[in-house]
Amino acid sequence: MNQAVELPTPQDIALAKESSRALAKYADQDRVTLKITGEDGQSEDIILPGHIMAMLLKISTEMSQGKAISLIPINAELTTQEAANMMNVSRPHLVKLLEQEALSFHKVGTHRRIYLKDLLAYMEDNDKARRQSLDDLAALSQELGLY
Repeated sequence: MNQAVELPTPQDIALAKESSRALAKYADQDRVTLKITGEDGQSEDIILPGHIMAMLLKISTEMSQGKAISLIPINAELTTQEAANMMNVSRPHLVKLLEQEALSFHKVGTHRRIYLKDLLAYMEDNDKARRQSLDDLAALSQELGLY
């Protein structure tokens, strides 16, 4: 996964803003035909499934805000540092989660690897539990008249 990630230039940001506005018009389509024209004037029509259009819209929207984008296959294997970065936690904290078996991993030689799909599932479950706790706390606060 060690890809070089570059921040978009001001020109990229401007083009992404235009693109995201145009793509948004077609975001709910099941299938779209996209015309690609190169700088040499050659063009070609391609048919894209709706979910690829949705991805293009997300990419252009993020780039229009000056954010760098990286695509990772769902079955990618992450190092502990890459997984920790995605979770926005320290690597030692992530290793502790692995040792507590809170998150699945496998070893490649002596190195721990985490499948992206497992990391995303863990993060989603963690977010659901956090939201439920906040909902419970809000309900208790209302019940006790502390709002």
